[in-house]
Amino acid sequence: MGFTTPDLPDIEYSDWKARTRGERLKIAAQHWVEHGFGTPYAVYVLYIVKCAFYVAGAAAVIALTPGLGSLTDIGSWWTEPIVYEKLVIWTLLYEIIGIGCGFGPLTLRFLPPIGGFLYFLRPGTLRLPPWPTKIPLTRGDQRTLVDVGLYVIVLASGVWALLQPGQGGPVTEAGDVGLIDPVAVIPLIAALGLLGLRDKTVFLAARAEQFWLTLFVFFFPFVDMIIGFKLIMLALWWGAATSKLNHHFPHVVAVMMSNSPLMRIKWLKRKMYLDPPTDLRPSLLPKILAHTGTAVEYLVPAYLVFLGDGGPLTWAAIIFMALFHLHIISTVPMGVPLEWNIFFIFSLFYLFGHYGSISVFDLSSPLLLVILLIGLLAIPTLGHIRPQWISFLPAMRYYAGNWATSAWCFRGDAEQKIDQHVKKVAALPSTQLARLYGPEIADIMLTKGQVWRSMHTHGRALNGLITRAVDNEDDYTIRDGEFIAGPTLGWNFGEGHLHNQQLLAALQRRCHFDAGELRVVILESQPMHRQRQAYKIVDAKTGVLEEGYVLVEDMLSRQPWPEAADSFPVYRTSRNDGPDRHTAGLR
Repeated sequence: MGFTTPDLPDIEYSDWKARTRGERLKIAAQHWVEHGFGTPYAVYVLYIVKCAFYVAGAAAVIALTPGLGSLTDIGSWWTEPIVYEKLVIWTLLYEIIGIGCGFGPLTLRFLPPIGGFLYFLRPGTLRLPPWPTKIPLTRGDQRTLVDVGLYVIVLASGVWALLQPGQGGPVTEAGDVGLIDPVAVIPLIAALGLLGLRDKTVFLAARAEQFWLTLFVFFFPFVDMIIGFKLIMLALWWGAATSKLNHHFPHVVAVMMSNSPLMRIKWLKRKMYLDPPTDLRPSLLPKILAHTGTAVEYLVPAYLVFLGDGGPLTWAAIIFMALFHLHIISTVPMGVPLEWNIFFIFSLFYLFGHYGSISVFDLSSPLLLVILLIGLLAIPTLGHIRPQWISFLPAMRYYAGNWATSAWCFRGDAEQKIDQHVKKVAALPSTQLARLYGPEIADIMLTKGQVWRSMHTHGRALNGLITRAVDNEDDYTIRDGEFIAGPTLGWNFGEGHLHNQQLLAALQRRCHFDAGELRVVILESQPMHRQRQAYKIVDAKTGVLEEGYVLVEDMLSRQPWPEAADSFPVYRTSRNDGPDRHTAGLR
């Protein structure tokens, strides 16, 4: 691996192309064990620069607050009450513009490396309303001037709130410049809420499950506000921990450690798997690491929130959790939530360090408690039980390996119709990579991306379901749903609900795929109380061909590549074999 060149399997392209898809996946999966994705070092430099910009930009903008002090005096004002409010707004804007999560090559964005505002400010691009049949004035899948106008209001109102002076101060005994007048964030709250009803992509891109909710806490007195901030952080930690109480997470740990740019010990990477290169199921080591990490996310935050008092043990817990998040950053996980983890680290020192003496038991506002119970308990609980209804983000089911996903099967050159007929800023990733490295290297790199999916449990299920959707895999180009969602919607972050049947219908209205030309396997995530995942096989033109479910235990026994004459156990609940259905490949 060089500074700008990827680390790929050592195989002649003619030999690579002559092999079946299953054989190519096997080669790439075995290569993944020691090399991960093989990301060029230049990509990591890009993300380091971006993180530095997030930190420096936040400090510079917050320093503009009247009476706070210059940037060189940051040591004297970083604990001011208004600082955290402005950091929340800065981070929300940073995310919704498109330079936070979902940025750059590790989310299949190369030329340009950003989506976000380039799409959200452009009429005619795709939008996906969450409830088009239930909410008036939200039907349609094309971005209009109304959507662009709402997005502009979000940006403008966010900048306006960032530049607000402190009001009503001091609110602490040490003296301060006060807090943002909560009236100043009403336009931001209203515009983002309305925009979210017309396009769930933008709402999720803002990381609204955290930052939009946090804006509501601005309306409460200072002590209650700090408590609200602490409870939101607790819910994020506990939500992530709860989502990892499954059989999927050890696969995530093994894949993530293989891909870590700082983990250079190859024998230790091999220890993550049972018997590489033939058996790439997780070994005992990633299972131990997975359960340990889950326990950490439960116990240490619980101590900080309910027992922390700002004393030595509190600071030890803060440092421990800061190192925990630094470790996550060091692995550079797919989706790259790097700045999000930096926000967590700052929150540790700010909320539980400087304001550690404020106890959550001092909460005095019943209304705030109700708001938080809805956003932090009711919605996530529903998302765990009915994952098909709630995105994994507001459900707080974070990097746990249990995601909705999809595989898109294009016959022949059918995927070119998307570049030809869909209004967007960037070409499909295959086209972008071919411009950078040539079509041969691009093909192998994209297979490495598919292997990332295949190394997880749901990817192993998708490999089995693809054989049910098409009669001959070699006649089709298989793409992960993220490959499609990113360039067509402008943002992707592992959210399978952005590349399900709704996106397929929007693309069909523009591309007019023939029957059998595009098949999509849609796999929903696992409900907490059931050890199974629902699936659909959908033809772009003729609709749903088959529905059913697969068992988690069957995924756990499989390798990340389909074997010859493989038959993946499925449990069909419906199937359409009518005369107008093109059902080749379905058995």
